[in-house]
Amino acid sequence: MADSPAFEFSTTGRVIFGLGVRSQLAAAAATLGSRPLVVTGRSEERARTLIAALTAHDLACERFPVPTEPTLDQVRVGLALAARHDADVVIAVGGGSAIDAAKAIALLATHEGDPLDYMEIIGAGRSFEHPGLPMIAVPTTAGTGSEVTRNAVLASPEHRLKASLRTPWMLPRIALVDPELTFGAPTDVTSRSGFDALSQLVEPYLSARANPLTDGLCREGLPRAARSLPRLGSGIEDADARMDLCLAATLSGMALANAGLGIVHGLASALGSLLSAPHGS
Repeated sequence: MADSPAFEFSTTGRVIFGLGVRSQLAAAAATLGSRPLVVTGRSEERARTLIAALTAHDLACERFPVPTEPTLDQVRVGLALAARHDADVVIAVGGGSAIDAAKAIALLATHEGDPLDYMEIIGAGRSFEHPGLPMIAVPTTAGTGSEVTRNAVLASPEHRLKASLRTPWMLPRIALVDPELTFGAPTDVTSRSGFDALSQLVEPYLSARANPLTDGLCREGLPRAARSLPRLGSGIEDADARMDLCLAATLSGMALANAGLGIVHGLASALGSLLSAPHGS
């Protein structure tokens, strides 16, 4: 019998998945802090009821919107706001952009220096020395799987490139994935996000770093993405398809974080910065 391959697997400390699980956010956040910085996307609409629930739980919230894919400058602004607010926990409610920005802010809030000091490729690649603020990720799109990954992709317009901050300390403390938060999302957003998840299931499955755990995640996620994308991409609202795509996205994040990606995402990183194209296009 062939020897089992040696591998390591890590992911977010706690994953809460299912319809309606957003009701658990306030209680979960209260175990981590009392002054959350809530990082949202361009629109507050999907985050409004969650912020209200946090406030009703006697948590002092400060909102920080991230209207585009996150940049180094946006992270700097978010860090300044977190310091003024004396934030002790960071909560992301949004797509991959909001979650990546929140992960970067949470980690850098406890480290000295500029974000560029820690960036891969374009920065000094300085190592992180300790954990950041506790962080909760609540995705409102199904695509990047950022709620269970150990990196944050940030754009630097001056370098015309996207690059990552990367460390196991960037894994959120809690990922709360409620497919109901994706209901009614625009078809183009659903399609772009969904194809990102699909790619993130194919690439780790073909990776030289794949292992039995990541292969199992990919085999579970691929048919879910494949059967849900045509239905949701045609504009049909389907609760089962939303569940499938959300689960596929989370599985894709776990797979890529442990087996890596391929040339597709390598090219997308470079071309996305040059063309200002949304991730997944």
